[in-house]
Amino acid sequence: MQFCYGPRGKPALAETVRGGEAKLYFNLAHAAGLALYAVTNDREIGVDLEQIHPIADMDQIAERFFSAQESAALRALPPEQRQEAFFNCWTRKEAYLKASGEGLAQPLDQFSVSLGPGEPAKLVSIAGDFQEASHWFIQAFSPANGYVAAVAVQGQSWRLKYWDFDVEALKTSV
Repeated sequence: MQFCYGPRGKPALAETVRGGEAKLYFNLAHAAGLALYAVTNDREIGVDLEQIHPIADMDQIAERFFSAQESAALRALPPEQRQEAFFNCWTRKEAYLKASGEGLAQPLDQFSVSLGPGEPAKLVSIAGDFQEASHWFIQAFSPANGYVAAVAVQGQSWRLKYWDFDVEALKTSV
């Protein structure tokens, strides 16, 4: 198996073909001792994972990198929800950027995602285009206490299957 890279550096499997048709896509993320791997058939995918932690200049980061809609939504939340919402926004944006293959070549403030705690994850618009955003699906989840994660997939008709395992527990059982 060999790797190749997209125009913006996104890794892919070179010539991975099953049955002459299906291509395998993958992405990964890690944060503070956790790792997240995602694999799909025939559609682009991106994932991000973050440990929720205090950020002193959270408001300045949001103003600089989030869309105006996202910054306003973050400011409107009660203080006790803002930190989680910030990381919800960040992971959803990062997952989409990784799935699209554009990475940071696409400015973070040129597309919007939902971010409120308890609010369904969604790519709201891309450069103001709601129709273009509808071609992507974002699923958010918490893989462990104090962490948030997001997976972005091209298309709408897919199902997330999630497996959780502890490498340390595997080591001790062998």
